[in-house]
Amino acid sequence: MKNKPIHLEISMGKTVLQRSQGALSRQRLTDHIRPGVCILFVGINPGFRSAATGHHFAGHSNRFWKLLHESRLVSEPLTHQDDWRLPDWGLGLTNIIQRPSAGVNTLKPQEYIAGKRRLVAAVTRYRPHTVALLGVTIYRTLFSEYRTGRISLGLQNETLASRPVFVLPNPSGRNAHYSYRTMLAAFRALRDATDKIVQGLMKGTITAGPPSQP
Repeated sequence: MKNKPIHLEISMGKTVLQRSQGALSRQRLTDHIRPGVCILFVGINPGFRSAATGHHFAGHSNRFWKLLHESRLVSEPLTHQDDWRLPDWGLGLTNIIQRPSAGVNTLKPQEYIAGKRRLVAAVTRYRPHTVALLGVTIYRTLFSEYRTGRISLGLQNETLASRPVFVLPNPSGRNAHYSYRTMLAAFRALRDATDKIVQGLMKGTITAGPPSQP
């Protein structure tokens, strides 16, 4: 059965991007990370709008960028088009699964398995001070012993490649389980926890870092 076309309208001057579902699913976003970042944010996988724009968390209802600024993890308001700048604030971006999709229900078990290996390799290579998982689903995927039962937000007892793990709410607009207020409190707690982790190892706070050019 052929993929039904979906149309995404993205302002690019007077150009309107229109791509099929199949074409978008073959797109891959660039990870934005450098060695020693303070926090590595890990999403599940990109949505189709992110695939079309080439930027992380590009969905109109996604609250990731607003949460970053209001939690003071970055010093100025940012949008998805600024994703490449995050390492300047000591922040990194990746996804456990690279294939874009309309939702997580189309993702396959083997993709999660391969994604876990890829993530562990990235954490081992770049050594972030904290691994921030954007959603309880990712935590359950990485730590199979927690596939059932309640998982609290915040710093966990488990580590990933010997790095601390912090669970955040998924900032997607589809996530109705948490209020924005709860999400913001979790992002602020991440900032405070990471500041404590890096205390004595780095000067300043995790908001340090001037903007740079592409």
